Amino acid sequence: MTTHYQRTMERIDVNPTHTYGDFKLRRGKPFPFGATLVPGGVNFSIFSSHAKSCSLVLFKKHQPEPFAEIPFPEEFRIGNVFCMVVFDLDYEEIEYGYRMDGPFDPKAGHWFDKSKILLDPYAKIIGGRDVWGVTPDWSDIYHHRARIAFDDFDWESERPLELPPEDLIIYEMHVRSFTRHSSSGVKHPGTFAAIREKIPYLKELGVNCIELMPVYEFDEFENSRPNPQTGEMLLNYWGYSTVGFFAPKAGYAATGKFGMQVDELKALVKDLHANGIEVILDVVFNHTAEGNEHGPTISFRGIDNKTYYMLTPEGYYFNFSGCGNTLNCNNPIVRNIVLDCLRYWAAEYHIDGFRFDLASILGRDPWGAPLANPPLLETLAFDPILARCKLIAEAWDAGGLYQVGSFPAFGRWAEWNGKYRDGIRKFLKGEGRVGDMAQRLQGSPDLYAWAGRAPATSINFITAHDGFTLADLVSYNGKHNEANGENNNDGTNDNDSWNCGAEGWTEDAGINALRQRQMKNAIAMLLVSQGVPMILMGDEVGRSQNGNNNTYCHDNELSWLNWDLLKSNADLFNFTKHCIAFRNAHPVLRNHWHFQNRDYVGSGYADITWHGTQAWNADWSDSSRTLAFMLCGKHAKGGTVEDNYIYVAMNMHWEAQWFEIPQPPAGIKWHIFANTGANPAEASWEPGKEPVLENQHGILLGDRSVVILVGK
Repeated sequence: MTTHYQRTMERIDVNPTHTYGDFKLRRGKPFPFGATLVPGGVNFSIFSSHAKSCSLVLFKKHQPEPFAEIPFPEEFRIGNVFCMVVFDLDYEEIEYGYRMDGPFDPKAGHWFDKSKILLDPYAKIIGGRDVWGVTPDWSDIYHHRARIAFDDFDWESERPLELPPEDLIIYEMHVRSFTRHSSSGVKHPGTFAAIREKIPYLKELGVNCIELMPVYEFDEFENSRPNPQTGEMLLNYWGYSTVGFFAPKAGYAATGKFGMQVDELKALVKDLHANGIEVILDVVFNHTAEGNEHGPTISFRGIDNKTYYMLTPEGYYFNFSGCGNTLNCNNPIVRNIVLDCLRYWAAEYHIDGFRFDLASILGRDPWGAPLANPPLLETLAFDPILARCKLIAEAWDAGGLYQVGSFPAFGRWAEWNGKYRDGIRKFLKGEGRVGDMAQRLQGSPDLYAWAGRAPATSINFITAHDGFTLADLVSYNGKHNEANGENNNDGTNDNDSWNCGAEGWTEDAGINALRQRQMKNAIAMLLVSQGVPMILMGDEVGRSQNGNNNTYCHDNELSWLNWDLLKSNADLFNFTKHCIAFRNAHPVLRNHWHFQNRDYVGSGYADITWHGTQAWNADWSDSSRTLAFMLCGKHAKGGTVEDNYIYVAMNMHWEAQWFEIPQPPAGIKWHIFANTGANPAEASWEPGKEPVLENQHGILLGDRSVVILVGK
């Protein structure tokens, strides 16, 4: 029953109190920030602590000039928030921005400029780059245009999957690169919709989580320039330079030209969830697309530069991101926008988790010093809406802060484990380091167990978008980034790679066979390691970037996944697929707790035991290049479930080695699941169909080979 009080309130809420020209207005609500549909109109709310005045600028969609500019009356400012309801707007057909007036005094941190039209930081849809790669009209007075979102997507009964972290197998991909190649065979290459068409492929591969490189609106034309060698336009392809934190990239949507990117991305998430696949977003809160003093004024700089950015005492931008500016993340205002953003994506898009680019920046104070208890990281860790989301830190930044193993976790944060990457690469190329290797295989207890952090804290990866692909890791000793037009000075020089005898492409059959084996070795090591494995898009089919370890600017075949590799490298794909299935089949590979190196269930075997070419006698010397371990299936998941025994032997020596195999309990026989040194037909077997090992006491491992046995 509607009460008299409610009727009165409804009448008041929809009743204008002011007019400006033909527009009917009313004082708005300060929360939520952004543009929100309210009865009869739209509530506009924006914060600025230093602006003297603010105007709302209204455009009809795609029109070059605004059709109205409405100053916020002084009485519509509440504290430092300008808020106003504008009635009777055709909200589906408008774009909006703001003009702010205030001091222009860069030395004092202020960059107000009334000639600029500013993007709402809370814009849920952003127009202006509606179709990927279409050259912008550089004379446009408002490039990135806020639009008003309305919620009409039907999620039905769908909800986030909430898979246990230790059960994840992450597949890192770039939205456009995944399907842009003509061989992809999809209807709308390079889009969210195209990923939906490839869900059967992801399921066949066996991954249960995709990590999308940035999908927030960014400008692919930021720092665009012609390739000095080919004349091809180089773009801001990866998108690690955010324009708007709340808006999906229109150019990634087949329907972006119709402004339907929100629904297209939601439909993708819904379909992925229906197929048991989670979605993690790679988010970039360390800097924005506005760059340094010479960058464009898009939003934050013109709204409240001193609040949003970390500034030197002289008013210059701190550059801990390596990209020109650094967002002032532990300012309470900025902290709230980060929190609001993540809550929005979790609640409205059903996103399962977030990977934070250069996350160590989020733990710096406004002057750049690392905080002991960073309030932003703590807030995110304990937020009730994000409570079931995965939070993953890239635990370093461009300012020299490296926190792998020491990132302020508050019991929640996982880390991209750079030490895992480095350790596996070194062992793979034959540098030995078996002691370090043992730690990485166990989920890096040396980094995490002391703090009570689970093995799944460690996001294990050997390759990622930053750096070599797996095929290039075994084909190049050094980077070859000449196509980037930076004289090969960009990209890391610390690759820990080995070309197996020739730099780049070769017809040498022996070298190519060794490269194939090394890729399989890497895949095998990754998928028998405790922690969370992450696979880079295309590594399962040997995708190469021709030795370029920093393809951030290439919208071409250097970056795209060539689906023809699925045929030409079917052997590697099948091996990867089998290794993923093997991991999924064996909970002993996906423990929630660290190993205790003892028998606590009475099986007669410790949860993990170490071996070498001699059973029960691992060679831990510096010169050792062999290592083996056995997992007791009765200790799976802390002894809560029972699994098979698993034995893994790794020979990174250049000569074949005989490995004595530890004997399993009576009645159990070793079966061979994988042998990277065998011919392709016998390199791996479908889990459950492994043949019995002929010699139950020992096995000859070829040079640079990995063998995986299952005892059952």
